Amino acid sequence: MTQENDKVQKLAFNLKKNPNDSFSKFALALELLKRDQVSKAIILFESILEQDPDYLGVYYHLGKLYQQTGNAQLAGELFTNGIQLADKQNNTRTKSELSEALETLKIDTDYDH
Repeated sequence: MTQENDKVQKLAFNLKKNPNDSFSKFALALELLKRDQVSKAIILFESILEQDPDYLGVYYHLGKLYQQTGNAQLAGELFTNGIQLADKQNNTRTKSELSEALETLKIDTDYDH
């Protein structure tokens, strides 16, 4: 078993024991992205967003996946909501990253909200 597969199995096992563990879900989604398993990663990120909407990191990553899969509207909404949450949490670094992602989305697509 490769080290990467071992990591995925450990994270999946952690999730099986605690299905509401946003950190393990987030880490597993990132590992799946490394393996080009985009649809599985999206499902995990969406699950985090639904159960733990204050989990700030999910807004950038899920927004980027929506953008990559052609859903500029959802990407823009996530970036905008993430900016508001980052502001509320006084997280200037993430707010800056989300703002930059939103500006890039506006340049690359017809998103104008």
